[in-house]
Amino acid sequence: MLLLLLLQVLASCLWLGHSEVVTSFESSCPQFFFRETPPNEALEPKNPAWICQRYKNQYYFATLYDRDRRIPVYSAYLYQPGPGKRPKTWLVEPQLMGPTYPKTMEREWTLLNYFNVSLEQLSKSQAMLQDYKNLTGLNRGHLNPSSHHPDSSSRTATFTLTNIVPQDEKLNGGAWNNYEQQTMTRRTQGCNTTYVIVGAVPGNNYIAKGRVNKPSHIWSSACCEVDTNHRKAWAVIAENDKNEVQLLTLGELEDVLTQLYGRDQVSLFHSSCPRE
Repeated sequence: MLLLLLLQVLASCLWLGHSEVVTSFESSCPQFFFRETPPNEALEPKNPAWICQRYKNQYYFATLYDRDRRIPVYSAYLYQPGPGKRPKTWLVEPQLMGPTYPKTMEREWTLLNYFNVSLEQLSKSQAMLQDYKNLTGLNRGHLNPSSHHPDSSSRTATFTLTNIVPQDEKLNGGAWNNYEQQTMTRRTQGCNTTYVIVGAVPGNNYIAKGRVNKPSHIWSSACCEVDTNHRKAWAVIAENDKNEVQLLTLGELEDVLTQLYGRDQVSLFHSSCPRE
């Protein structure tokens, strides 16, 4: 009994952070969306999970996750870049296995050794580190990049596999990286607050023996508040096998995503964000 108690205490010390699978972003972590308005239902997969990504008792971003394809649909966050090192620890989401598991963003190792979780249990609910090993021509591509955050905790929170897709390595290290580091810096000049939503369109191919979908496209959109009366918006999209990024208006991206998904008209931001 004493040994079990000691193990539980040790496990609690190893907890790296918190994230919750919730019923809606509006009621749980609306602050990452302009005017607390998430994208509409046109992007929702058949088996979605809404995750408020929390670390050290603070929410850092929101992710809509596709349980069946084991990739995020999109991640939403506030653009607040700052200097700092790139984290090295990868985390997973225990609550994707069920609500009885901890509301914690955890290392696989911690779950397997201290919470009596099997690899099979974990692998059924989400992508794992093993799925991203021995990739050819692909990287673990962040939707919400660590470099867009101001401190160690916020950057570490982005290193969850629920925020990762298989991304073309040339695109990830080339044109997409240029957009994240250079174009975003230029475009956000004069912005007081910039709301960002980055997403992935499911493709027809998979990695890890059919477990994890390889998106056909990666996209990003931003709505910036210059002041209380002025806003500006922009967007990009890239095919996930070419090192090219196409700059679009927000309205153009929403129309492209509507065509790619083939469902209802896509709306990414509150209607007061300019579409032109």
